[in-house]
Amino acid sequence: MDRAEKALSYFDNKFNCAQSVLTAFADESGLSEDDSLRVSCAFGGGMGRQQHTCGAVTGAAMALGLRFGKGKNDEEEKKQQTYNLTVELFDEFTKLNGSTNCRELLNNLNMRDDKDLELINVQNLFHTNCRKYVADAVRIAENIIAKSA
Repeated sequence: MDRAEKALSYFDNKFNCAQSVLTAFADESGLSEDDSLRVSCAFGGGMGRQQHTCGAVTGAAMALGLRFGKGKNDEEEKKQQTYNLTVELFDEFTKLNGSTNCRELLNNLNMRDDKDLELINVQNLFHTNCRKYVADAVRIAENIIAKSA
């Protein structure tokens, strides 16, 4: 099973987009799968279902941060490198999907509104759209990591 398939397996088993993406990178992040699931939980649905930045994108950004980010005793350059890689992630995701904004990615439907949530479910957007976003975010992060390592 490749990393995108692993992320989709989490997503299909009731974990949110951020959890699914970050946890697909748990093996190399230094976090356990359970810690990855917990730390990323609040980022689903564009930050607690507020539909800001897509959780798949924030999960991938967390994976980049764990791999390249500036820690307590690291050089300042690591912070700038991580920022640059995050911009690349956002740019690539936007090229593929038109936006990184959760609401825009879900046809401007508000998942905190009962009627809109019903439309999201009727249109099967969590399955059709969000699964694609999860796989895209994983693949973009993998490519960034591979060329930056």
